Amino acid sequence: MELNRLLLLTSFLLHMEEGHASPARLVCDNRLIQKYIGEAKDMEKGVGQCQELPTLSCPMVLPMVGVNLQQWKSKSNETKRREILCDLALLVGATAEAQRQVTQECGARQLSQLYQHANSFLLLLQTFSWEAGPWEPGCSPCSVEQTHITNIFLTYRQLVQGKLRFFFHDLAKDLCKQGQGGGREPQCGAQ
Repeated sequence: MELNRLLLLTSFLLHMEEGHASPARLVCDNRLIQKYIGEAKDMEKGVGQCQELPTLSCPMVLPMVGVNLQQWKSKSNETKRREILCDLALLVGATAEAQRQVTQECGARQLSQLYQHANSFLLLLQTFSWEAGPWEPGCSPCSVEQTHITNIFLTYRQLVQGKLRFFFHDLAKDLCKQGQGGGREPQCGAQ
Protein backbone atom coordinates (compact mmCIF):
# COMPACT_ATOMS: atom_id res chain seq x y z
CA MET A 1 0.00 0.00 0.00
CA GLU A 2 2.87 2.42 0.76
CA LEU A 3 4.28 1.74 -2.70
CA ASN A 4 0.94 2.69 -4.26
CA ARG A 5 0.85 5.97 -2.30
CA LEU A 6 4.44 6.69 -3.33
CA LEU A 7 3.58 6.06 -6.99
CA LEU A 8 0.53 8.34 -6.78
CA LEU A 9 2.57 11.09 -5.15
CA THR A 10 5.30 10.69 -7.77
CA SER A 11 2.69 10.90 -10.52
CA PHE A 12 1.29 14.04 -8.93
CA LEU A 13 4.70 15.67 -8.61
CA LEU A 14 5.54 14.91 -12.23
CA HIS A 15 2.43 16.85 -13.30
CA MET A 16 3.27 20.03 -11.42
CA GLU A 17 3.93 23.25 -13.28
CA GLU A 18 6.52 25.74 -12.08
CA GLY A 19 5.17 27.79 -9.19
CA HIS A 20 1.81 26.10 -8.64
CA ALA A 21 0.61 22.56 -8.98
CA SER A 22 -1.52 21.84 -12.00
CA PRO A 23 -4.56 20.01 -10.69
CA ALA A 24 -5.76 19.22 -14.23
CA ARG A 25 -3.98 15.92 -14.72
CA LEU A 26 -4.49 14.92 -11.10
CA VAL A 27 -8.27 15.35 -11.13
CA CYS A 28 -8.91 14.20 -14.69
CA ASP A 29 -8.18 10.60 -13.67
CA ASN A 30 -11.17 9.62 -11.50
CA ARG A 31 -9.30 6.55 -10.25
CA LEU A 32 -7.26 8.68 -7.86
CA ILE A 33 -10.16 9.97 -5.77
CA GLN A 34 -11.77 6.53 -5.86
CA LYS A 35 -8.53 5.11 -4.48
CA TYR A 36 -8.53 7.66 -1.64
CA ILE A 37 -12.18 6.87 -0.85
CA GLY A 38 -11.30 3.16 -0.70
CA GLU A 39 -8.36 3.86 1.59
CA ALA A 40 -10.56 5.98 3.89
CA LYS A 41 -13.08 3.14 4.11
CA ASP A 42 -10.29 0.64 4.81
CA MET A 43 -8.88 2.81 7.61
CA GLU A 44 -12.35 3.21 9.13
CA LYS A 45 -12.86 -0.55 8.98
CA GLY A 46 -9.36 -1.14 10.40
CA VAL A 47 -9.91 1.02 13.48
CA GLY A 48 -13.25 -0.72 14.01
CA GLN A 49 -11.35 -4.00 14.36
CA CYS A 50 -9.12 -2.63 17.13
CA GLN A 51 -10.18 -3.99 20.49
CA GLU A 52 -10.82 -1.86 23.54
CA LEU A 53 -10.22 1.58 22.08
CA PRO A 54 -10.20 4.09 24.92
CA THR A 55 -12.55 7.03 25.22
CA LEU A 56 -10.41 10.15 25.00
CA SER A 57 -10.04 12.11 28.22
CA CYS A 58 -9.58 15.34 26.26
CA PRO A 59 -12.19 15.68 23.47
CA MET A 60 -11.06 16.20 19.89
CA VAL A 61 -12.49 19.07 17.87
CA LEU A 62 -13.59 17.70 14.49
CA PRO A 63 -14.91 19.63 11.50
CA MET A 64 -18.51 19.15 10.48
CA VAL A 65 -18.02 18.05 6.88
CA GLY A 66 -21.57 17.71 5.61
CA VAL A 67 -22.28 19.19 2.18
CA ASN A 68 -25.31 21.12 1.01
CA LEU A 69 -25.06 20.53 -2.75
CA GLN A 70 -26.96 23.65 -3.72
CA GLN A 71 -24.65 25.86 -1.66
CA TRP A 72 -21.59 23.87 -2.77
CA LYS A 73 -22.35 24.46 -6.44
CA SER A 74 -22.55 28.22 -5.89
CA LYS A 75 -18.98 28.42 -4.53
CA SER A 76 -15.85 29.18 -6.52
CA ASN A 77 -13.20 26.48 -6.72
CA GLU A 78 -10.89 28.61 -4.58
CA THR A 79 -13.54 28.92 -1.87
CA LYS A 80 -14.14 25.17 -1.96
CA ARG A 81 -10.41 24.54 -1.69
CA ARG A 82 -10.07 26.87 1.28
CA GLU A 83 -13.05 25.25 3.02
CA ILE A 84 -11.53 21.79 2.57
CA LEU A 85 -8.15 23.08 3.77
CA CYS A 86 -9.81 24.36 6.96
CA ASP A 87 -11.52 21.01 7.49
CA LEU A 88 -8.27 19.11 6.88
CA ALA A 89 -6.27 21.38 9.21
CA LEU A 90 -8.76 20.77 12.01
CA LEU A 91 -8.82 17.03 11.28
CA VAL A 92 -5.00 16.78 11.25
CA GLY A 93 -4.88 18.63 14.58
CA ALA A 94 -7.53 16.35 16.10
CA THR A 95 -5.67 13.28 14.88
CA ALA A 96 -2.41 14.54 16.40
CA GLU A 97 -4.19 15.16 19.72
CA ALA A 98 -5.72 11.67 19.66
CA GLN A 99 -2.28 10.17 18.92
CA ARG A 100 -0.97 11.75 22.13
CA GLN A 101 -3.76 10.09 24.12
CA VAL A 102 -3.88 6.61 22.57
CA THR A 103 -1.24 4.11 23.62
CA GLN A 104 -2.97 0.92 22.41
CA GLU A 105 -0.93 -0.44 19.47
CA CYS A 106 -3.75 -1.03 16.98
CA GLY A 107 -5.38 2.36 17.58
CA ALA A 108 -2.04 4.19 17.50
CA ARG A 109 -1.10 2.52 14.21
CA GLN A 110 -4.44 3.43 12.61
CA LEU A 111 -4.20 7.02 13.85
CA SER A 112 -0.68 7.32 12.45
CA GLN A 113 -1.91 6.14 9.05
CA LEU A 114 -4.85 8.57 9.16
CA TYR A 115 -2.54 11.44 10.11
CA GLN A 116 -0.28 10.68 7.13
CA HIS A 117 -3.19 10.55 4.68
CA ALA A 118 -4.96 13.68 5.94
CA ASN A 119 -1.72 15.65 6.18
CA SER A 120 -0.77 14.61 2.63
CA PHE A 121 -4.07 15.96 1.33
CA LEU A 122 -3.54 19.14 3.32
CA LEU A 123 -0.09 19.67 1.82
CA LEU A 124 -1.24 18.84 -1.73
CA LEU A 125 -4.25 21.14 -1.66
CA GLN A 126 -2.11 24.00 -0.36
CA THR A 127 -0.26 23.90 -3.68
CA PHE A 128 -3.45 24.44 -5.72
CA SER A 129 -4.28 28.13 -5.86
CA TRP A 130 -6.27 30.41 -8.11
CA GLU A 131 -5.56 33.50 -6.03
CA ALA A 132 -2.26 35.23 -5.30
CA GLY A 133 -0.52 34.50 -2.02
CA PRO A 134 -0.07 31.43 0.15
CA TRP A 135 -2.84 29.76 2.15
CA GLU A 136 -2.86 30.68 5.80
CA PRO A 137 -4.75 28.59 8.36
CA GLY A 138 -6.88 31.46 9.68
CA CYS A 139 -10.23 29.77 9.28
CA SER A 140 -12.84 28.55 11.70
CA PRO A 141 -14.96 25.77 10.23
CA CYS A 142 -18.06 24.51 12.01
CA SER A 143 -16.91 21.91 14.49
CA VAL A 144 -18.01 19.42 17.11
CA GLU A 145 -16.22 17.86 20.08
CA GLN A 146 -15.88 14.07 20.13
CA THR A 147 -14.32 11.59 22.54
CA HIS A 148 -14.54 8.43 20.42
CA ILE A 149 -11.57 7.70 18.15
CA THR A 150 -13.78 6.09 15.51
CA ASN A 151 -15.39 9.50 14.87
CA ILE A 152 -12.10 10.83 13.46
CA PHE A 153 -12.11 8.08 10.84
CA LEU A 154 -15.79 8.61 10.07
CA THR A 155 -15.17 12.34 9.60
CA TYR A 156 -12.19 11.71 7.32
CA ARG A 157 -14.15 9.23 5.17
CA GLN A 158 -17.08 11.66 4.91
CA LEU A 159 -14.71 14.48 3.95
CA VAL A 160 -13.02 12.42 1.23
CA GLN A 161 -16.27 10.91 -0.02
CA GLY A 162 -18.08 14.25 0.08
CA LYS A 163 -16.29 17.58 -0.28
CA LEU A 164 -13.05 16.22 -1.75
CA ARG A 165 -14.82 14.03 -4.29
CA PHE A 166 -17.14 16.88 -5.30
CA PHE A 167 -14.17 19.27 -5.46
CA PHE A 168 -12.20 16.92 -7.72
CA HIS A 169 -15.32 16.45 -9.86
CA ASP A 170 -15.81 20.22 -10.16
CA LEU A 171 -12.16 20.73 -11.03
CA ALA A 172 -12.38 17.97 -13.64
CA LYS A 173 -15.38 19.67 -15.27
CA ASP A 174 -13.45 22.91 -15.52
CA LEU A 175 -9.93 21.69 -16.22
CA CYS A 176 -10.30 18.49 -18.25
CA LYS A 177 -12.18 20.13 -21.12
CA GLN A 178 -11.59 23.83 -21.62
CA GLY A 179 -9.66 25.47 -18.78
CA GLN A 180 -10.26 26.97 -15.38
CA GLY A 181 -13.61 28.43 -14.49
CA GLY A 182 -14.92 30.21 -11.45
CA GLY A 183 -18.07 30.72 -9.51
CA ARG A 184 -19.63 33.16 -7.14
CA GLU A 185 -18.47 33.55 -3.56
CA PRO A 186 -20.65 31.57 -1.14
CA GLN A 187 -22.60 32.57 1.90
CA CYS A 188 -21.15 31.52 5.25
CA GLY A 189 -22.36 28.39 7.04
CA ALA A 190 -22.72 25.92 4.18
CA GLN A 191 -22.77 22.90 6.47
